[in-house]
Amino acid sequence: MEVLKISANSKPKFVAGAIAAAVRNEGGAEIHAIGAGAVNQAIKSVAIARGYVVSNDIDLVCIPTFTKINVDGVEKTGIKLLVTVRQREADS
Repeated sequence: MEVLKISANSKPKFVAGAIAAAVRNEGGAEIHAIGAGAVNQAIKSVAIARGYVVSNDIDLVCIPTFTKINVDGVEKTGIKLLVTVRQREADS
């Protein structure tokens, strides 16, 4: 699964395109963000990506967790967003 590293300066529309491509090609994406600004951009990107894939009858879900990320040899706590496709229930 593709890992996208997001900063506070990341452009949500570009990140959303990368998320949509990863979902279509690999079934999901993993997003790493450190800091409030980066998490804000990441969440906006997921919201935009949902709009990009809805025409393909894909419904995205986002599962947030804490993670340890190594930055220049220093371990920092960040947020990991697992973006995947919601499984639809089969019609009876």
